[in-house]
Amino acid sequence: MRTLIGAVAATLLFATAAFAGQTEGLIKKIDKDALTLTLDDGKSYKLNAETDIDSLKPGMDIVIAYDVTNGENVVTDMQLPDSDTN
Repeated sequence: MRTLIGAVAATLLFATAAFAGQTEGLIKKIDKDALTLTLDDGKSYKLNAETDIDSLKPGMDIVIAYDVTNGENVVTDMQLPDSDTN
């Protein structure tokens, strides 16, 4: 029984990991009402309500980590370019 439970747990872990991804690109469009942003490749990503949308601007380079939930790419983490200029 323990072997079966371990096998099921391992399968679920791998299945969950298969739905995670990371991408980068330029922000093409930001929809504040729908809490989504679209990258220059045409793919859209759902933001959470705590995201500071005003800090995002079209043309910005961004790195996004996301999960696929109910068919939507949901942002789990993002990295914006450094704002310091040397």
